[in-house]
Amino acid sequence: MILVIPAIDLRNGKCVRLIRGEEGTEKIYSDDPVKMAIIWRGENFKTLHLIDLDGAFEGKLSNFDTVKCIVEAVDIPVEYGGGIRTYEDAKKMIDVGVYRIIIGTAAVNDEDLLLNLLRDFGPRRIAVGIDMKDGIVQIKGWKDSSGISAVALGKKLKGNGVVRVVYTDITRDGTLKGPNFDAMKEFGKETGLRVTASGGVSSYQDLLRFQELEQYGVDSVIVGKALYENRFPCVELWRMNEKVLDDLGPTRR
Repeated sequence: MILVIPAIDLRNGKCVRLIRGEEGTEKIYSDDPVKMAIIWRGENFKTLHLIDLDGAFEGKLSNFDTVKCIVEAVDIPVEYGGGIRTYEDAKKMIDVGVYRIIIGTAAVNDEDLLLNLLRDFGPRRIAVGIDMKDGIVQIKGWKDSSGISAVALGKKLKGNGVVRVVYTDITRDGTLKGPNFDAMKEFGKETGLRVTASGGVSSYQDLLRFQELEQYGVDSVIVGKALYENRFPCVELWRMNEKVLDDLGPTRR
């Protein structure tokens, strides 16, 4: 059963969504990301996905106080990515209560940092964000090309002890045009990594299709714009998850 994870993207202290990660395309969905987190928890989601867009664009931690408040406000695991470039920043987020941090640019540019984090915190606490455009990994807030294919990077990460990646097709992100199922299938099949899929989910039918990819390691999916714009019956999602994920703690309503 695919785990559905709601996304909260932070920009200037607000909850927003971008189209293909492009600055200037943000649409504000809430002025209060903490309240948004509580709403998603109340609707029985089992984990939250936070991305600090300011941090990703600027290359440093931003919105730290908001992240801290979100972690304190809900009783479910919170994963966080965006702007983590140093060991100190990674430790700061884990110390504040973030369950899993997502390393993107630093995983490409600073292999030693990634290895040190895996050594000290373990692969359950450290995931790598693979943000792909036309098969090539993008870095620095999706602005620059790394020149490395997603599959090649995935294989290298696997060899270094990474267990989970958050795989995003940038061309689909925020478009509601459907995920790139073929690319995700190939990536999971070739790398053997556990994959959290992201980008393009538009409907309940998309979620059902992800179940076909479980055999290739795709076990969870991040949903953003489709949730905020009520593209499918949430109650059906809650009940689908409740049946198999009742071991993650009490529900807060």
